[in-house]
Amino acid sequence: MSGALLEVRGLSVHFGTFAALEDVSFDLHAGETMGLVGESGSGKSTLARAILRLVPALRGSVMWRGTNLLACDARELRRQRRDLQIVFQDPLASLDPRMTVGEILAEPLRIFESTLSAPARQARIGEMLERVGLAAGMRDRYPHEFSGGQCQRIGIARAMILRPKLLICDEPVSSLDVSIQGQIVNLLLDLQRDFDTAMLFISHNLAVVRHLSNRVLVMYLGRLVEVAARDVLFAAPRHPYTRALLAAVPDPTRAPAGAGLIAGEAIPSGGSLASGCVFRPRCAYAQAQCALAAPQLEKAGAGHEVACHRWRELVYS
Repeated sequence: MSGALLEVRGLSVHFGTFAALEDVSFDLHAGETMGLVGESGSGKSTLARAILRLVPALRGSVMWRGTNLLACDARELRRQRRDLQIVFQDPLASLDPRMTVGEILAEPLRIFESTLSAPARQARIGEMLERVGLAAGMRDRYPHEFSGGQCQRIGIARAMILRPKLLICDEPVSSLDVSIQGQIVNLLLDLQRDFDTAMLFISHNLAVVRHLSNRVLVMYLGRLVEVAARDVLFAAPRHPYTRALLAAVPDPTRAPAGAGLIAGEAIPSGGSLASGCVFRPRCAYAQAQCALAAPQLEKAGAGHEVACHRWRELVYS
């Protein structure tokens, strides 16, 4: 991989007194798929929206091919958006019910490729519909006439019709039937390969993340707690939270593991954040030092970073 396309540095987002994101930093390279995992409420969707400036950031920078998106004026941000696309979690809610599929796919072309003739635009729309597994003749139908999986294919077609450099997928298969999820994931992989698109894939489904990611970010309460190559993370997680997430995945070939790794039942609310390490109230390995200061990401190996005061001394069975 060449130099980073996307460089996020110290990104923080606060909603009132609640820190939804705090000092998040990572790089994403051309053609790479970065998985982003964590429980609901960990800040995954907020991170996606902050990168695209769909929610305001308190501080930090989002460098996209040398341009800080957080410092762009409206005209420059609009120009950059053709290379930055997103697929949302709810496929039907993300499509305008008053527009036909053809109109939905034509809109980005009218905005960013206004010199295209009407026949050329219709040809692109038909080609893209077929590319995502739908018939070109479906362009005159409305979103309510399609299944959830078909609506997600339309959302993907809308995002990819401009051949973006970065695609952010915010839980794109979580609302779909299990039988459809694999089809959508494989479609995304095919499109990424064909268009050489970098992808930030947000999911709580660790099996899906393992299938398609090159590297994985693990978030907890708005903080990155571990960053590693996919195979390294799944083989040797260093943070207790990552370990607990992986242990929670059912494995029919072995006895249940991970009991006692998490002390609480659910992720705490923003109004009850602990001092020091935010994972401390739920961590089975927490000690007094964990309450004194928030741990920072530090190297735990080649391309592997972990934010835990005790990661060197913890040995997992």
